[in-house]
Amino acid sequence: MCLAIPMQITHIDGFNARCAAKGVVRDVSLFLLQDEPVQKGDYILIHVGYAIQKICEEDALSTWELLDQMLDEDFASA
Repeated sequence: MCLAIPMQITHIDGFNARCAAKGVVRDVSLFLLQDEPVQKGDYILIHVGYAIQKICEEDALSTWELLDQMLDEDFASA
């Protein structure tokens, strides 16, 4: 199973972008999204260092909420 994490673009330089989520910052490749316009502030799904899909803010926030709930449950059962 693969997992993609939503992140928000904070800076773009060609096909590279700096993205942030929950205090974590990563440099990612936008190469796979070269046919889709992306800009600073957009939310994208990141998988192994590549942006694979542009998503809306609502989807990003709901995904982060779900991931937080999963972590809370995991720590509660430990």
